[in-house]
Amino acid sequence: MEYFNLSGKVAIVTGGNRGIGFSIAKGMAGAGADVIIANRKAAEGQKAADAIKKESLKAAAVPVDVTSIPSIYEMVSKVIRDFGKIDILVNNAAVITRKPAEEYPEEEWDRLMNTNLKGVFYCCQAVGREMIKNKKGKIINVSSNISARVQVIRAAYAASKAGLNHLTRSLAYEWGKYNINVNALAPTVTITDINRKYFTEEHPEELQKYIEQTPMGRIAEPDDYVGTAIYLASDASNFVTGQVIFVGGGITL
Repeated sequence: MEYFNLSGKVAIVTGGNRGIGFSIAKGMAGAGADVIIANRKAAEGQKAADAIKKESLKAAAVPVDVTSIPSIYEMVSKVIRDFGKIDILVNNAAVITRKPAEEYPEEEWDRLMNTNLKGVFYCCQAVGREMIKNKKGKIINVSSNISARVQVIRAAYAASKAGLNHLTRSLAYEWGKYNINVNALAPTVTITDINRKYFTEEHPEELQKYIEQTPMGRIAEPDDYVGTAIYLASDASNFVTGQVIFVGGGITL
């Protein structure tokens, strides 16, 4: 459908070199977008972009450290120089540390918040300034089902994602007058390279618990989020803003 066509759009996906971010980047490229993989390790970003380009799709890589405001602005400036505009921003880069709250070290709290919340805010700010100039844009923040339900040893991560949800609503309200849509996509437990060992080797009983709590009877694959991301990036969602869409097989019910 033409509503979901991203041809001619320029999309940045932070943390797009693997996992959910890579699936979203590849999906948006498949829908016609010029996709920029933005992540900390340049070689990994280029490898991901090359994998997308092998399928005759459009992709490039630009290194960024989302915990560094100068790095964020340098990344945005390069994309503007090379592509002339930014239509879509997917804030996917994130980290997680699982520790009991009574043992959680300050340095881990700072690292997590600097990536998951501060980094998202300043990516939104840098890209938002360009979108304000053009009086349009789509921002998609990747949240988590944990922003709405309690889980042990994830207090800091949950706080960062709950904060991200409200940041999403706040920016949607503030930037609506510029025709900028700001929404969040909230995944459930997903087996990616980052957490595969944790769930499949170290804590298989926890993985089984999540499966049992999910009405659809399985956990997610990275590709399960592509359709929602394309919807939020496309003209189909032009009157949707400030929303947190939970994609989790019903786990938050």
